[in-house]
Order: sequence, then C-alpha cells, then structure tokens
Amino acid sequence: MGVIIVAGVPGVGKTSVLDGVSKKIGIKVVIFGTVMYEIAKERGLVKHRDEIRKLPSEIQRELQEEAAERIRKMGDVIVDTHMLIRTPAGFLPGLPYSVLMKLSPSKIILIEADPQEILRRRMKDDTRIRDMETEKEIADHQLMNRIAALIYGVLTGAFVAIVMNKDGMLEKAVEEVIKIIES
Repeated sequence: MGVIIVAGVPGVGKTSVLDGVSKKIGIKVVIFGTVMYEIAKERGLVKHRDEIRKLPSEIQRELQEEAAERIRKMGDVIVDTHMLIRTPAGFLPGLPYSVLMKLSPSKIILIEADPQEILRRRMKDDTRIRDMETEKEIADHQLMNRIAALIYGVLTGAFVAIVMNKDGMLEKAVEEVIKIIES
C-alpha cells in the first residue's frame, strides 16, 4: 500500500471520512498539518496550528520537508492533507516536489463537496480559526486542488480519484474511499 494521500479544502469533511475509513479497515491516518504543527511547536514557532500558514514560506517549506521525512518512516499510512494552502500571498503547494518525492504516494484521493455545503460546515465549526471564503472562492480552490492532484499524479505515477462527501452521505464517501484504497 505505501502512502496514500487524501486531501480536500478545509471544511469538506475529509477528516470525518478518514475516521470512518480507519475504524472500518484499521489503516493508520496521519494528519500532515498536525505533524508540521508538532515540529513548529517543538521549535517555538507557533502556539496554534492555524498560525503555520502565516509563517514565512521558507519556514513552511522546511516544516513540510521534515514532516514528510517523519511520515515516510511510518510505513503504510493514509496522509490527511491539503493539495494547496491559501495564504496571504496566494496558494502554497501543500506538497511541493521535494515533499511529494519523499512521500511517494501510490494513490491520491480528493474529497469534495458542493461549495454551499462546505460553507455551511465551516460556519458550524467553532474548533478552528479560519479565514472566510465565498462559495466561488471555495469552488476555485477545489478546481485548483484537482489541477494540483493531477500534476502530483503525473510526477509520482500515483492514481488520482475524486470522492464526493455530500451532506448526510458520509457512509457512502467512506465506502468509496475504502474501495479505492483496496483496489
């Protein structure tokens, strides 16, 4: 199996989908941003996870590199991450070339939902500090994610798949991800 990357825009429900996948088939799920946060916290760079995306890009890249090295040593895992991170300067690749090569994924799965659903989910989520985006910005972000995923697939030879996580259909999304993983 190796490394499987699962990504989606904030609020799409990928962590909920992956919790269901992990419970059903017992695969270890590693949150890339959490590994980055642990490293940044060890270095005294941040106090809250959402501060990472506001660090200078060169520091974010260093954190990405070290996180990829730690994750690759874990063996067969699903990596919960983002294809692109929206920053004040624009989109930052979530998996720049050097990070992608260290992870060397066999599959890349995008979790998507309708932008209206994502916006509603974000409004209900008081556990994270998020910048507000419009439905159009969310749709644009998902399109950019598709482009990034395809490029990442071309560079690594990984299969790329898209799974919809519609409101009230979490179990269906979980089953689709399991089917992709096991194929």
